[in-house]
Amino acid sequence: MANPNPITSPSIAIAIPCYQEEKTIAQVVADFKRELPAAAVYVFDNNCTDRTAEFARAAGATVIREKRQGKGYVVAAMFEVINEDILIMVDGDGTYDATAVHRLLGPVLAGDADMTVAARLQEHSDKSFRKFHVAGNQLVCWIINRIFNASISDIFSGYRAFTRDCALTIPITSRGFDVETELIVQSLYRGMVVREIEAPYGERPSGSFSKLRTVPDGIRVLLRLFLLLRAYKPLTMFGSLFIALLLVSLAAAALPLSELIQYHRVISRASAIVAISVFMLACLSLSLGLVLSSLNQRLLELERVVIKRMKHSTSV
Repeated sequence: MANPNPITSPSIAIAIPCYQEEKTIAQVVADFKRELPAAAVYVFDNNCTDRTAEFARAAGATVIREKRQGKGYVVAAMFEVINEDILIMVDGDGTYDATAVHRLLGPVLAGDADMTVAARLQEHSDKSFRKFHVAGNQLVCWIINRIFNASISDIFSGYRAFTRDCALTIPITSRGFDVETELIVQSLYRGMVVREIEAPYGERPSGSFSKLRTVPDGIRVLLRLFLLLRAYKPLTMFGSLFIALLLVSLAAAALPLSELIQYHRVISRASAIVAISVFMLACLSLSLGLVLSSLNQRLLELERVVIKRMKHSTSV
């Protein structure tokens, strides 16, 4: 008698965002088809003007064009289009090791993680990263780890695996390379489990070039991080501002207070006015943080209720 509830393996999709990667895309597709023969391979053509799409199709991938320019738009399209149970995202530049995909999938398949990230900082060559990229990566990781009590070591890795539920839950608002920062912050904010595995990171082959611009994209990442923390950790953001303003207020009030104690009157009136004004700003900042934090909590609860009902209606 046949089993009425047969156990089936989860479906897997490999999504490869691409812009001008004709030098590497065919090999990337071939490598991942070799490692995961049953997986569907999608190449997202982000307005390539070279032969990236042609070579991707010849290698056996399904090519999907995303006309909005920017990696953030591509990732948003991936989450909307792909319906497989597990989504693997990997850059098409040939720098990531396809054989590491099994370790990347391990925690997700075991149900121990909602997202896994291939950390590159342990195994890489001297030319894998541009100057200041590692330092910038570590700075952003330090900020996020302190705020979310996490242990992320490589926030900018383009090699990740997601469950379908994880991908559907994350709203992508980034346009460019700041999308990796948003993926981590959005996941940690929603209480998802993010795991890292170590994977080697190689150099780009000759003739291939990175689209990442150190200064403009670095500024964009920091701005995105600020906006995300303001939106999802308002009490931390405005509470820190409250402490800073309170210290400034106390420093400005030191002289007027000493005059009041010694002479029973305030001589440095300008300092007193500054101290009172800054103290009022500090109180306003704390109040704003408390209100926004309470509102944020209610919205998160509402989001969870809506997602739970959607899952229930889908399963019925």
